[in-house]
Amino acid sequence: MCYSAKAKQDYKLFVREFGATIDLREYIRLFWNRSEKPGQYRIPRAMEDAFLRDESPETAEIRALVHGFRDAEASRVEAELFAQKTRLNAAERALRTRPTKKASSDQRIATGKIEKSMARLADLRRREGLPRDARIFPGNYCTVLVSEGGRRTVRPMRYQCRPQGRPASSDKLYPGTYNARRDNLDGFWKPQFGRSHAIMIVETFYENVAGADGRNRILEFTPRDGEPMYVACLWSRWSDPEGVEPDLLSFAAITDEPEPEVAATGHDRTIVNIRREHVDAWLEPDASDPAALFAILDDKRHPYYEHREAA
Repeated sequence: MCYSAKAKQDYKLFVREFGATIDLREYIRLFWNRSEKPGQYRIPRAMEDAFLRDESPETAEIRALVHGFRDAEASRVEAELFAQKTRLNAAERALRTRPTKKASSDQRIATGKIEKSMARLADLRRREGLPRDARIFPGNYCTVLVSEGGRRTVRPMRYQCRPQGRPASSDKLYPGTYNARRDNLDGFWKPQFGRSHAIMIVETFYENVAGADGRNRILEFTPRDGEPMYVACLWSRWSDPEGVEPDLLSFAAITDEPEPEVAATGHDRTIVNIRREHVDAWLEPDASDPAALFAILDDKRHPYYEHREAA
């Protein structure tokens, strides 16, 4: 299972490499929804920064929404910081006069929360980009490439697919739907396979692997040749039949049997890295010819995936 990946988030890369058109409406909708319900929409900073570097009038609304979100988040964190500093001062006064378990606990908790808030503020205010800014986890949004009506389009989608027709509660019932197993493409994923395909461009992927001592280790896998991974994905546009929940665009990365070097670490799956020359055929599938689609997956790239323990 690819539980995390460092994915390309700059839409301009897709525009340059594939001649794609940016779906501005979907980006605006995503950033607007986050401004209304911040906790429900997790957007990687690299996706935000791509728009902040863009000075075109067409993306001005998105830039305003990003700045507004960061300002609101900074105000929230500053309020929390003030509250915890007040709590810490009260605890330290109490400890100087009559030490109690409560005062000691308040001191410890407040100190930890102050450190966390200070780090969050510094992160919000920094200008330089960091590698972790492009990393996604299940439930995060990611920039992906699709083709509709023969036109390549780049848009944001959630990394955990909720197929159309399934209830919103399926996110919890099927938490692993950020990956689509190849051996289940003609089963659970049949409505998407051969019909709605996407590509995610990945630099590095991460896996949970049990160590010799039985403890979980997070391993970082990167192609030795340094080439980007064109990851075969499926996606769905979900609409609430009751009209209560907003529409959701979401996707899953296809996984297959592990590459030998990945299997040697103790992990049992690897995301499918298709060849660049197959991207067009993958994005415009023929549902009546599944053999051709499986042939694309069979002809996947096999770069040696070097690994190290993630920091």
